[in-house]
Amino acid sequence: MAKQQYRYNPDTFSYEEMKVSLGKKILRQTLTIAPSVLVGLVAALFFSRQIETPSEKDLKADLIEEGREIERLKEKIALSNEVLDVLEGRDEDIYRASMGVEKFPDAMRIGASNGKYEHLRGLKNGELIIETSESLDKLERRLQAQSMSFRELLGLIKSKEKMLACVPSIQPVRNSDLRRAISGFGWRIDPIYKTRQMHTGMDFTAKRGTDVYATGDGYVETIEVKRWGYGKSIVINHGFGYRTRYAHLKAFNVKKGQKVKRGELIGFVGSTGKSTGPHLHYEVIKNGEKVNPIGYYHSDLSPQQYEELLKASENSHKALD
Repeated sequence: MAKQQYRYNPDTFSYEEMKVSLGKKILRQTLTIAPSVLVGLVAALFFSRQIETPSEKDLKADLIEEGREIERLKEKIALSNEVLDVLEGRDEDIYRASMGVEKFPDAMRIGASNGKYEHLRGLKNGELIIETSESLDKLERRLQAQSMSFRELLGLIKSKEKMLACVPSIQPVRNSDLRRAISGFGWRIDPIYKTRQMHTGMDFTAKRGTDVYATGDGYVETIEVKRWGYGKSIVINHGFGYRTRYAHLKAFNVKKGQKVKRGELIGFVGSTGKSTGPHLHYEVIKNGEKVNPIGYYHSDLSPQQYEELLKASENSHKALD
């Protein structure tokens, strides 16, 4: 309760009780409590800055965890890039080099983000998010490029496999069916005209009716029946620029246009056309040019057998056709 105040009245020579208006009373009360209110506001502001709300604590914890996850993601990206480095190295130095394929374009592996993540720069962890996003984009481009490279190589391998199946690579007559020396490719004495002429194939001597086999996959391009020259003969088109001819046959076991596989029975040894005895005249034609068949028996001969075949073909200077 406020203390009663008095004042001296000189006219009455006495102390009189002072009366205070309501406004002044309110002003006095306000001035009295104002310092306490101010101190309270300052204290509340201070402690509100120091003490976090539950939602603020959760948000701060989420940001910290987000930063940790981004760092872990960066480590995984770095590891993936290291693995890709190894794959790209093998791709260029081993796979492409062994197949004689040109280097995969570097421009296909590298690209720029073009600032598409700039809108994230103002966020919490914004710089870290941008850096990680750009790293992911680069990794994705490298993975796409490597996938394209492997698809290209796979296509080439399949083509090579097909080519290897088609290229002539075995003898047309089994070793066990051969009777005597082989007349090889090159200049030989013609058995009829007794002149030196170019022998464009190899002669395999064998009994009439001995099996003759296709030396590579392909299709029967030509079947000929002549009274002279090659006599009864078959030409197989193997693709990839290769053809083979099987001449002086007794009979055929295939028809024109028929697809054949390496090792498939196609005819039988005879002595038709310009021939002095039962044998198979075999030719390999590469890109339209007749070449020495001796280099096309690698699939069914051991090194020793090949060496013996090579000597036999070189020692025989007389052709049979």
